[in-house]
Amino acid sequence: MTDATPLPPTDPGRHLTSPTTRGALRVQQQLLTAAREFLRGRGFTELLPPIIGPVTDPGARGSKQVDIDFYGHRYKLMTSAILYKQASLLAFDKIFCIAPNVRLEPLETAGTSRHLAEFHQLDVEVAGASRDDVVQLAEDLVVHMVDSALRELPKEFAELGRDPQAFAELLKGSFGRMRHAEAVAELQGVGHPQSADAELDWAGEALLSTRRDRPFFVTDYPKGSRGFYDREHPDDPGLLRNFDLLAPEGYGELCSGSQRTNDYAEIITRMRETGENPQKYRWYLDLVREGVPASAGFGIGVERFTRYVAGLDAVWQASAFPKLPGVVSP
Repeated sequence: MTDATPLPPTDPGRHLTSPTTRGALRVQQQLLTAAREFLRGRGFTELLPPIIGPVTDPGARGSKQVDIDFYGHRYKLMTSAILYKQASLLAFDKIFCIAPNVRLEPLETAGTSRHLAEFHQLDVEVAGASRDDVVQLAEDLVVHMVDSALRELPKEFAELGRDPQAFAELLKGSFGRMRHAEAVAELQGVGHPQSADAELDWAGEALLSTRRDRPFFVTDYPKGSRGFYDREHPDDPGLLRNFDLLAPEGYGELCSGSQRTNDYAEIITRMRETGENPQKYRWYLDLVREGVPASAGFGIGVERFTRYVAGLDAVWQASAFPKLPGVVSP
């Protein structure tokens, strides 16, 4: 990344014909091609999740949901596919999808270089898996995707000015791992005021990220900092069996995931603890009561991942038609 953050595009034509946009979108295409190759090779089925529904993921931090009128009923645009991923395991044990999501992020995030109001996510869910199973799966998947892009697109990386040596440690695998409490201690040790009871804030993520030379997982976030679907650690109450994957070089979070809870009573309790009305989630809770498989999974932000791999200054450079918070655009 350079020190100067580029201004968002005002002319869609110039943005689409920019050599940087073309290079970034070719890298993105190869990353997704490699992801499909990897996941299908491991027996995953690709599904097409809905983009509207009566409810959506309430766990999107700080962002607002978008309501639409669905024949007189108030529906939501999806903020993530999490509820549908769990439900889809009734059909297949291992599924993935690549789908758009919409989150009205706070206006102040327009200048963070890492937020879009509309973005795509590569979602993966595995029946019967543990948190640690899908952490390893995410690591193997990321290594495969990056290795494929580097092998197939040397010309594009050269034109983007992205040095392949930036991924020397990533390609070795064995990403770093640290618990949320350790991340908090490191941040507080360097003077960053990170709360021990909350998600890592954006500045804290970037600070940790700049201090690493390979991707790393942050695990075991405190209960209350995430959605009702993350399973609480049975031997360590108050902590969740979840994780984020952060990129090095200051790029920050790329992926979030967890082992899910599929216990009806626990989900009802967790919904109430997080201020959610269970009545809104009737279709989902009916399926859980009838028996949704235990599972674990994760979602990788496609534009954020492309930004990191292509070495872009801002995430909007990884979208053909970027939607920045508060910015009117096609």
